[in-house]
Amino acid sequence: MAVGLLFSGQGAQRVGMGRPLYDNAASARALYDEANSVLGYDFKKICFEGPEEDLTQTRVCQPALYVLGFAAAKILAEKGKLDDCSCALGLSLGELTALAVAGVFDFATGLRLVAARAELMQKACEATRGGMAALIGGDRAAAEALAKECDIDLANLNCPGQIVVSGEADKVTKAIGLAKERGFKMAVPLKVAGAYHSRLMAAASAAYAGVLKSVEFKTPRFPVFTNVTGKEIRTPEEIKTALVKQIVSPVLWEDCQRAALALGVTEYYECGPGAVLAGFAKRIDKAIVIKPACEWPDF
Repeated sequence: MAVGLLFSGQGAQRVGMGRPLYDNAASARALYDEANSVLGYDFKKICFEGPEEDLTQTRVCQPALYVLGFAAAKILAEKGKLDDCSCALGLSLGELTALAVAGVFDFATGLRLVAARAELMQKACEATRGGMAALIGGDRAAAEALAKECDIDLANLNCPGQIVVSGEADKVTKAIGLAKERGFKMAVPLKVAGAYHSRLMAAASAAYAGVLKSVEFKTPRFPVFTNVTGKEIRTPEEIKTALVKQIVSPVLWEDCQRAALALGVTEYYECGPGAVLAGFAKRIDKAIVIKPACEWPDF
């Protein structure tokens, strides 16, 4: 049976993630050791021991999720579980992990691209005063109207009934106050460092274009879907353009998942901590079956 891979985005991290893989698989140990060398600090210690405030920093958690996702996919492949891999998709940062696993660039190159992205986004957070909130209930049209009214942006369209908005902190607070009046069950402020996937990330997006310019990309070995359009991306230039736009564009996760379903893929491995993407999938289509891929010995 054809299977797909799902890769987590920022916010899914937790202290201790990846330790079961590191302790039980030589390939995972090699990847974490290489990451320590590439990044130039004790990356493993933060991933496995914390403290949580260090792991949640953008510059750390994005590489941490990338390494974990790549390691999980590598172990799955070693165990023969990806012989029929038909597609990959990742939420925000997870899109780079999906591209790496699909062979667009190698592990170390991808890690450097992730680290650069994280540093640029962290700088953008520090230079602005942004916030985010999850709108529960309601639909896209209502979320778009509320965002326009409050002069903020849609950041994540995760699944039916859950949409995230992003922008200047005071404007997000205004949207939270208006949410019930505009037809939402509730609006929950998110504990984030800034306004991801909004216009406040414009400086990071522009700088990232320069980072990607000289890096060689290859054509994916299997379909990968971009958060920017929810559709498959194929050519190296198309992929680079999407990665730059993604930083300031809403994450169309529901659209990506439905596009993968259209290929006939209903079984997936979630290569990330916890079961965040499995939770979204239950609301998108009950035919989707997702297995965890980061807890030993669940492989």
